[in-house]
Amino acid sequence: MRRSSYTIIGIILVVLGSAALVWPRISYSEKETIVDVGTVSVTAETRKSLSLPPILGGIALAGGAALLVTAALKH
Repeated sequence: MRRSSYTIIGIILVVLGSAALVWPRISYSEKETIVDVGTVSVTAETRKSLSLPPILGGIALAGGAALLVTAALKH
């Protein structure tokens, strides 16, 4: 891998890891069709959330930092 690849991937991992630590829960909405009879359709919107473990954010952050250090040492 080239030095610039290490840098770009490292920055992306640091940003994603930091975001996972700051916002450990991601919420989203999902529409479901409850009844669909002819031209009549009844839908319901449900809120769901995805919980990210803090260790995942920590690993991404540490991996990104390691790639940035590796890129700096290759120069």
